[in-house]
Parts: sequence; structure tokens; C-alpha cells
Amino acid sequence: MAQNSDVIVVGAGINGLLVSRMLIASGASVTLIEKHEVAKESSWAGGGIVSPLYPWRYDAAVTALANWAQAFYPQLAEELLAETGIDVQLHACGLLMLDAPDQQQALVWAATQGHTMLACGCDSIYKKETALAAGFESGLWMPQVGNIRNPRLCRALLASLQKQPGFSLMTQAAVTGFMISGSSISGVSVKTAGEAEVAHLFGGAIVITAGAWSQQLLEKLSLQTAIQPVKGQMLLYKFPKPPIESIILNQGKYLIPRQDGHLLVGSTLEYAGFDKTSTSPARQTLSHSAVAMLPALEKIEPVGQWAGLRPGSTGGVPYIGRLEPYSNFYINAGQFRNGLVLAPASARLTADIVLGVEPEIDPAPYDLRAHRQDKSMGFEEKSASTQAPAPASSSDSIMT
Repeated sequence: MAQNSDVIVVGAGINGLLVSRMLIASGASVTLIEKHEVAKESSWAGGGIVSPLYPWRYDAAVTALANWAQAFYPQLAEELLAETGIDVQLHACGLLMLDAPDQQQALVWAATQGHTMLACGCDSIYKKETALAAGFESGLWMPQVGNIRNPRLCRALLASLQKQPGFSLMTQAAVTGFMISGSSISGVSVKTAGEAEVAHLFGGAIVITAGAWSQQLLEKLSLQTAIQPVKGQMLLYKFPKPPIESIILNQGKYLIPRQDGHLLVGSTLEYAGFDKTSTSPARQTLSHSAVAMLPALEKIEPVGQWAGLRPGSTGGVPYIGRLEPYSNFYINAGQFRNGLVLAPASARLTADIVLGVEPEIDPAPYDLRAHRQDKSMGFEEKSASTQAPAPASSSDSIMT
């Protein structure tokens, strides 16, 4: 049986691109398969904040990945600039969280994790950000938090990969099935748009990095996770110059300043299946939240609105590791709201497991069988249409 690549990676978002990069760097050949276009789903749609929001509320498993990735991002940005000439615009603008009710818990967490976090009173808030709406009484300031232009990041990763002799890419190519050989998956069946025939690709290992669509693929092998699509909508405004310098977070909504004067407002949390439609109610909700933070937005209209589908998971803890009972079948998906910030660490762990080397990050919390605690992160919407459905029984297709 001819082997097309050492590893087949299914899903070309930020996780698929970074897993491919790290495998290629270790000498493996990689075929990356994408159902549509590269990084045009949640990897493109997100805000690019290089930190979980309200990071102290997350499970230690998320914190471990975030800490590793945040330390790695400056190196990655420098490497990609040197390799491709693309500046991913990693900018340490800081994160200012307003009127969080659990400030003491946050400060204890930051001290334990070695993160800089400063408590701000009213005077400090308005000295830092003069354009904010009146009435905020307290803040938490994390000066080292940055944001990145995620479309540029994905474009740079792809450009770098395409220079590698061991890399091949298939787009508009849907995986329709898996070829099983004993206790392993020998390859995938692929239907490419415009082609009548189904192609069969063989690889030494198969890695699923298909984001919100990962569970659909796993169901072909009767494997279950809690991954489901969760829609997030965002607005975009444009100013001659940014009206704020920091990322602002209040009551689960945030403002992200770009260096070119654009301002992003995010985001909704909607359990609406695979519907990516932008809606008027979401526009109104986001606009209202944005004006409550930055009154200047009341005078201008958004220049853009879009939606993306996050790979929702219990507690935001991703699935990373081998998928039993198969000896060469792996997953890296379910990062929920933190796909971008967790991506480098998730990819490093995935590559280490696939390559059979000692992982830099403890893999145990991300195993398919690991216990995941569902907890509030402070982002929950109030309307019934945005609530997560009740957990499915073990015989159901899990969509919770």
C-alpha cells in the first residue's frame, strides 16, 4: 500500500496549520486537507486576543496551554516574518477588565501563575482610557496581553508551509470516510469539488483538526465528544485613529483596537447549529454593549458584521490526543473561545504525541476520557435561544 504522507491532517484552520508546521519541522511529510478554503472559518472570524478572557475562571488545563502559547507567540511572529515577510501584527496593547465581581480571586490567580495583573481604581481607569463611558468603578489591568491579526497569521503559516517540500494541500476536499486496517486508520476517502471520483489517501497517522466540524467526522467511526458549533458574531468600526489603546472587557463583551484605526466588538454566544448567518438582534446587542463602554460608537455605524462557528466543548477544555481504539488516529479540537491563544500549545502537544516523543505539556487533561467540568466563564447570553441544549444521552449524537 503506497503511503501519500507520513501524516494526514484534516482541517486547515489555525490548529491544522500549526500542527502541520510542527510536524514538518520534525521531518514528517504532511498532507493537509480542507473542506472549503484555508482558515476561513473561526480562525478568520475571531478577534485575535492572545489570552482567555477572565482567565482565572478557566480550568487549569486551559491555563497550562495558554501560558505555554503566550510565551511562544513572539518567537512564532518573528519566525513567520523572517520566513514569509508577513507581519502578523502581534501587539501587546494590554487587557483592561472592568468591574469584574471576583477581583480578589483574579489577583490570587495571577500571582500564582506569574502573570502581571494590577487592580485599578476609578481614577486609574480613566487616566488610562479617557474615552470610556462614565461610571466604571474598578478594573483589572494585564499589560502584557496582546492581540494579533489572525487572518495575517494564518496567511503567513500557509505561505511558510507551501515552501516546504514535505507539505501538500488539498482544498475544496471533503473527507467522506476512513479506511480501517486492523487497529489503525490507513487513510481517508476524499471527495474534491468538481471531481466525480472519490480519492483515497494513505498516511501513517491521521489528525483531526476540523474545529466545530470535528464531531461530524468522528461520528463516521462512532466516536463521541462534546464538540458542537457555537456561533459568535462580531462588529467592526473604523476610526481615523484608535479611540482606545487597550482591549476593553466588560460583562463578557469586548473592544479590540487595531493599529490601523479599526475597532472590533465581540461577541455573541449562540447555540444555533451550523448556521453562520449574521443577524439584526446580534448587531443590536453588540452595538448596545459597545456604546455602554465607548460612547463615541453611538455616533457611527459599523462597517462590517460577520459570524463564525467556534468548536464548543465542556469547560472550554479541548480534546488533544490519540483516539482509541485506533493506534494512529488523533484529535486536536474543542478550544471553544480560545482557539487562537491555545493553538501553538495545542499543536505542540499534538505533534509530540503523534511523533511519540515526551510531551512538553501534560497530555492527561485533554484525553477523550478525561473529566471535564462545565463552569460559567461570564459570557452566557440571557435569551433562551442562546442557551446550550440539554446533554444528550450516550446513545445520541452529542451536541452539548
